[in-house]
Amino acid sequence: MPQHLPLDELSSVIARIQGLLLTEEKVASAVSLLAQAAKESVPGTIGAGVSLLDSRGRRTSSGYTDGVVEQADAAQYRLGEGPCLAAWAAETPVLIQDLHDDPRWPLWRDSVRELPIRSVVSTPLIAGKESIGAIKLYAAEPLAYDAASVRLLQLFAAPAATLLSHVQGSEAPHKMTEGLQISLHSRDTINRACGVLMERLGLTHQAALQLLMNQARQGRTTLLDISESVLAGTPASGI
Repeated sequence: MPQHLPLDELSSVIARIQGLLLTEEKVASAVSLLAQAAKESVPGTIGAGVSLLDSRGRRTSSGYTDGVVEQADAAQYRLGEGPCLAAWAAETPVLIQDLHDDPRWPLWRDSVRELPIRSVVSTPLIAGKESIGAIKLYAAEPLAYDAASVRLLQLFAAPAATLLSHVQGSEAPHKMTEGLQISLHSRDTINRACGVLMERLGLTHQAALQLLMNQARQGRTTLLDISESVLAGTPASGI
């Protein structure tokens, strides 16, 4: 059974990372601090990472605590699928209780089968109305995380996203403003395309998003491009 930090202890962790982050000037340093704090905050975690993604879902900056996180994340970026990318695109937490039995993201699952990963939880980093990335935890045992773990990571992610957005803003305000505008447009397009598929095929939002990701990968195009084709009425084969 997962064990969780009391809220007063979690508050202490948040206060500590706030003090650390406010002294940092670079995003790379900030995300590394966040990843380490997240790992220490959720029992059973063997590695944590923070990813900042651009409007097309590509990694722009990341922090990770252990090599296993680096390998698992690299596979997500390479294959264009996985829990971190799904959490970012859908702006909703993703929970995997046993990776070996989870049917989602089969390419990523198979690519990390040799790694000591059985449980995963990932949640988007949302500052205000902007999703600036995602934070994820990996555990070596199945059933290491549950719904309470998701809520705990969300409690952690909310202030972390706000703090990280301040670091980003001070480092590159003009660049980030433009990037967030692009990101907003991209997420709206993807979500509207998911809505079309949900109505057309009777899918859940998660299933519609996965279908778009699969089509983008097969067509060697971007999630945004395939979503725009769905909205234009010219979807790829199979949609």
